[in-house]
Amino acid sequence: MTADDVVFVLALLRQAKADVWIGGGWGIDALIGEQTREHRDLDLMHRQDHEVVVSAALHAAGFVETLNRRPVRFVVTAPDGREIDLHPLVFADDGSALQASPEPGRPFTYPSSCFETGTVRGMPVPCLSAEQQVSFHQGYEPSDRDRQDMAQLRRAFGIATHF
Repeated sequence: MTADDVVFVLALLRQAKADVWIGGGWGIDALIGEQTREHRDLDLMHRQDHEVVVSAALHAAGFVETLNRRPVRFVVTAPDGREIDLHPLVFADDGSALQASPEPGRPFTYPSSCFETGTVRGMPVPCLSAEQQVSFHQGYEPSDRDRQDMAQLRRAFGIATHF
């Protein structure tokens, strides 16, 4: 998944009037404002009530659903192998959101302050905060890619991480 792919997908979803935020590796690179590594996919959080619009826009661009783990997440894949990992969020009136988790009754939480703006290719893009990224990188054995991402957050923001 290239920076051009990210910009294309975000433009497509913006045109469809779907609210999305970048997470994962591209989300960290958006916060930093530059690509720091190659990315195999694009993680997008979206309003659960925009899911029909998100799916239709991506389907029209050639993406097909290849994994269904709803309500937690689902994946769409393009014929050339590009993947988008989609995470539905349910928003509260205060701007915070919840995402279902594999553990019933223990949803992932998104405080309203975690929805920020970063840049990809110099363009402003919606993404998750550094603190939210760190929160989501806990509770499992990190990969080398995860370690690299956390090192980038420490370097760019002086933020504490657990690995």
